[in-house]
Amino acid sequence: MDDFSSRLEHLQTQIAEAARRASRDPEAIQLIAVSKTQPVSAIQEAMRAGLTHFGENKVQEARGKIDELGRGVWHLIGHLQSNKVKDAVRLFDSIDSVDRLDLAQEINLRAEALGKTQNVLLQVNIAGESTKFGCAPESARSLAEAINALPRLALHGLMAIAPYAPEPEDSRPHFAALRELRDAIQTDTGLQLPELSMGMSGDFMVAIEEGSTSVRIGTALFGQRLKLKQRMPEDPSFTEST
Repeated sequence: MDDFSSRLEHLQTQIAEAARRASRDPEAIQLIAVSKTQPVSAIQEAMRAGLTHFGENKVQEARGKIDELGRGVWHLIGHLQSNKVKDAVRLFDSIDSVDRLDLAQEINLRAEALGKTQNVLLQVNIAGESTKFGCAPESARSLAEAINALPRLALHGLMAIAPYAPEPEDSRPHFAALRELRDAIQTDTGLQLPELSMGMSGDFMVAIEEGSTSVRIGTALFGQRLKLKQRMPEDPSFTEST
């Protein structure tokens, strides 16, 4: 499978198979093409193939792509620094990595200034890894309620990155834990949180079986990311593997 269309077809088949195993509708699973480090030409090819949702890690890298391409639904999936919030709110349809209240409050202020309602997901550090961003699971309920109270934010669900594991099955407990956490928050608070963004190139089929509504796929769709060898492990965006 050397070309994009073949990789996409294979992915769509795998998504459908995983959904059927879980008695779910494959159409309910959103494929987010992780386009970080990919050139505009690669994203244009993905758009021609019918993909509409794209994930970027860094505001500064995404700015030129989004301004040039315009169309598409753009997700910020990487850690967001407070000094990048203004641009992030202007550029992204959804900020999927909100993990603290002060960040949510700043996003709310910037969205108010633009007259925009900003879609967001709450990122949870489901395994408590020191190398990952995200709120602690035990803080997720109170943070979800606080975010939901902000008038310019629309909280749609939770996002998590499972720890790296050599076997996809090893990620299942973490995906199950995020789903159970989401369900508990909904039951306890009455919030509606339909979205679960979990699963990447190495483990997305297990994530779908455990309830993922959107999978973030980079390497399995575009091939190896550009300049990967030049990215240092201590770079926070390095942990956002796909």
